[in-house]
Amino acid sequence: QVQLVESGGGLVQAGGSLRLSCAASGSIFSINAMGWYRQAPGKQRELVGSITNGGRTNYADSVKGRFTISRDNVKNTVYLQMNSLKPEDTAVYYCAAARGGTFGSWGQGTQVTVSS
Repeated sequence: QVQLVESGGGLVQAGGSLRLSCAASGSIFSINAMGWYRQAPGKQRELVGSITNGGRTNYADSVKGRFTISRDNVKNTVYLQMNSLKPEDTAVYYCAAARGGTFGSWGQGTQVTVSS
């Protein structure tokens, strides 16, 4: 089992920045990628971006150039740096861990609210 705990959400004005953290514990040796998802009210959960064990990143078009995913393998922590935030970025953000290519472990989520 993998346990994921997110932190760093909050309220920010449009154009501002936030950094989310996701600390992993448990059977982390089995993880081959980490991802960030988000879910806005009334919408489906969507992939924001991901990072492989080798450090390769992938982003949704809507956040490219504004969001950056990084990882600290010593701390078993993944980060989502969000810059130039927009009101449409408002959502609950979830950290996820993938084993065998499937994201199957999830954190509890952290709320990000961007005011206009």
